[in-house]
Amino acid sequence: MSTTTTTQTSAPKISTAQDASYIPRGPVTASLSFYKAPEDGSKPFNYVEEQPEGQPQRNFDDEYHDVQMNDIRGHESDFRLDIDAFQTFQNIPSEEKDFADDEHIKQTYYPEVEKLLLDNVPGAHKVVLFDHTIRRAAPNASRTPVTRTHVDQTMRSTEWRVRLHSPDDADELLKGRYRIINVWRPLNGPVQSFPLGFASANTVDDRDLIGVEHRYPERTGETAAVRFNPNQKFYYWSGMTNDERLFLKCFDSQDGVGQRVPHTAFVDPRTPEGAPGRESIEVRALVYG
Repeated sequence: MSTTTTTQTSAPKISTAQDASYIPRGPVTASLSFYKAPEDGSKPFNYVEEQPEGQPQRNFDDEYHDVQMNDIRGHESDFRLDIDAFQTFQNIPSEEKDFADDEHIKQTYYPEVEKLLLDNVPGAHKVVLFDHTIRRAAPNASRTPVTRTHVDQTMRSTEWRVRLHSPDDADELLKGRYRIINVWRPLNGPVQSFPLGFASANTVDDRDLIGVEHRYPERTGETAAVRFNPNQKFYYWSGMTNDERLFLKCFDSQDGVGQRVPHTAFVDPRTPEGAPGRESIEVRALVYG
């Protein structure tokens, strides 16, 4: 198994500060944030919105490690959803241009994402899109790129999602194969800042995934934090453009396949001064079959 390096010997030494159009490509070493357990041994939690008075926003800390990020550009076909828990797609048109109105996004972009999933996820016969998030690397943005290695869902929270979003036939759907897939794309590509990094599922040990209570005002879900392990192998897709899509599998009920992909935005030290802040949308979907 390939191992993650903590040296910077393979990172290209290119000065780009004077070229705002430069797109960083190739392997690079970046500092990634990983899970550090609460000192009191309590179960980790995170409040999605403002926390109650007297409570911290989260009760666990960060631990930083230098990790080699390997560029998959030019090697996209080497990676498959059932092995790595991520897969790439190119030349995907969209009628949604502005991404400024949630209802318009649901009416225009959601059907495109649903078709993309049905056409490209083997065995899929039903797709339920249940939310989306737009992130902007800007000072006043409501949601910014997440620079903490994580998995969006766990086995438990995926079952909860099935029961929440497909209540009429949840018991029957849970007898078959069900997945949550995050469909990710930039809105102002090519991406120069805060690219998305992701670890191949077959390099990630289940023991390094830690369930975290994800506390909303009206309910509690669960995500997974990621403990650092040098065997993890991380990738990114350099200079992603607006017509490219990345499938990120959050959970898969089928055994023997890549079930989940840890991911995180990261600071690329080669990002040129003056580069635009990354803007992106992620749509999460329950995929049955």
